[in-house]
Amino acid sequence: MNPSRRSFLQASMVAGAAGALGMPTAFAQRPATVQAGQTLTLTSDWDKTFPKSSRVDHEKVTFGNRYGITLAADLYQPKRRNGVKLPAIVLSGPFGAVKEQSSGLYAQTLAERGFITLAFDPSFTGESGGAVRDTASPEIFTEDFSAAVDFIGLLPGVDRQRVGAMAICGLSGMAITAASSDSRIKAVATASMYDMSRSMSRGYKDSYTLEQRHKVIDYLSQQRWADAESGSVARGYHEVPFDADGKVIKSARLFPDSLPADADPVVVSFFNYYCKPRGFHPRSINSTRAWTATTPMAFFSFPLMANINMVAPRPLMLVAGENAHSLYYSQDVYNAAGNPRELVIVPGADHVDLYDKTDKIPFDRLENFFRENLK
Repeated sequence: MNPSRRSFLQASMVAGAAGALGMPTAFAQRPATVQAGQTLTLTSDWDKTFPKSSRVDHEKVTFGNRYGITLAADLYQPKRRNGVKLPAIVLSGPFGAVKEQSSGLYAQTLAERGFITLAFDPSFTGESGGAVRDTASPEIFTEDFSAAVDFIGLLPGVDRQRVGAMAICGLSGMAITAASSDSRIKAVATASMYDMSRSMSRGYKDSYTLEQRHKVIDYLSQQRWADAESGSVARGYHEVPFDADGKVIKSARLFPDSLPADADPVVVSFFNYYCKPRGFHPRSINSTRAWTATTPMAFFSFPLMANINMVAPRPLMLVAGENAHSLYYSQDVYNAAGNPRELVIVPGADHVDLYDKTDKIPFDRLENFFRENLK
């Protein structure tokens, strides 16, 4: 990790730790725990971070995955369907976000353009079921995409031979991985792609030393003892940072109530989305809290891009901002994937711009990609 990136992470995360240990927690709202297989109670209010479109029909739905977890989703359909079976797209992400944020915006916009879309909360997250809450599993999150295909492909208005997947940020790796083993997914697109297995197990730009990787594993292993002894689950950073003395930094919240004046611009961009009215949502992990502290364990064991060559000959589009700190993920996946593949770099955009900046998100390119490849 370069010094400037390490310093901004340490500064912001130390501030986050201070918030967790006593600063006011204005955003500390947490959904009730939902056990696997339990009937979900979904809000009927329009509580999205984007305005409702008059050009689509919206409906809250639920479906199950093969682990018996019930997922909650928003189904968007064009108002003018004319009895014709339409192509469909399943969507999720970013990592720690909910369907009321970025994935819902993408889903609604693509529905305006003629697709039936499904934006879902991954297992253990948002309105979806599964216990323990706010834990992440690369395998189960990958399965969630295939479960979404199960659901949407059985809808009477969907042509199940024309189903694609799209993901934003940290769910992108799971969408690509799902496509590598599920040929029903005919095309995959990502925006601001992150490989969470690589990020958690190797650090930003693979900056962890071998010693640091061992320290992270030992920290997670000892946290398992602590959780087992207390009978409760601690929160912590999913991308584990170190302080100036080489010690793991801990916090129960990803962001503090406010950032220091010298916070790195990348942290500021995330904060201004998740913790400000622009993108804040009380069910979003990133807006209000942190993941379970032991979340990274499974990501050390599950390399998401291991079988990326199996996506081809189905097409892959990777959309990334020119100024995104995460651009290298899209570039590396593009280089590893087979044809057909496309890397779309958005001029002047950073990572978070592609969450909701409709003047920068290349929806025309995305529409054309799915229209051409979901025939």
